[in-house]
Amino acid sequence: MLWRNRARSGAKAGTVVPDAPQDPFADVAGTNGDPRSLKAGDMVEFGAERTWIRGTLRLSEGGATWAEHFLEVEGGRRWLSVEEDPDVQIAMWTGRPDLDLTPHSEVIELEGVRYRLTERGSASYRSEGTTGLRAQGGMDYADYEGPDGRLLSFERFDHGSWEPSLGETVHPGAFTIYPGS
Repeated sequence: MLWRNRARSGAKAGTVVPDAPQDPFADVAGTNGDPRSLKAGDMVEFGAERTWIRGTLRLSEGGATWAEHFLEVEGGRRWLSVEEDPDVQIAMWTGRPDLDLTPHSEVIELEGVRYRLTERGSASYRSEGTTGLRAQGGMDYADYEGPDGRLLSFERFDHGSWEPSLGETVHPGAFTIYPGS
């Protein structure tokens, strides 16, 4: 999804630095719970809406990593992307299989909104929980930005068809995380 992390870690290659113990209910950057630690089985609450994370994709491209968390919803596909670049950036996405679009140009106009290409590339993924994908594989992406935090993204997994999605930036504090067991 959007905002592929380009920051490089300061640690030497092969060096494992353990994470400090953290309270899973601690307030992190205004969000109740740490969105960087989301995983399948966690519950997230957006106002009066509660949903569970059914599966997670851990993506990597070079030294950049990010996650996409598939949410349990009726009648469609939605997911939450989380990336640290260097601040935590979060977006909520809705799959749009009804659109016959591909990332064919630098600018795409959709439903009266002009989106500009911001990034494209290829990454590898590792699947956890229920995602509908293999345990691991590859994906291509193209990310576009529109006005007012509107986002458009295209992904294709394992050389399949392009899947368009519309998204919006999620601000810290907009949801609460309840870690699963």
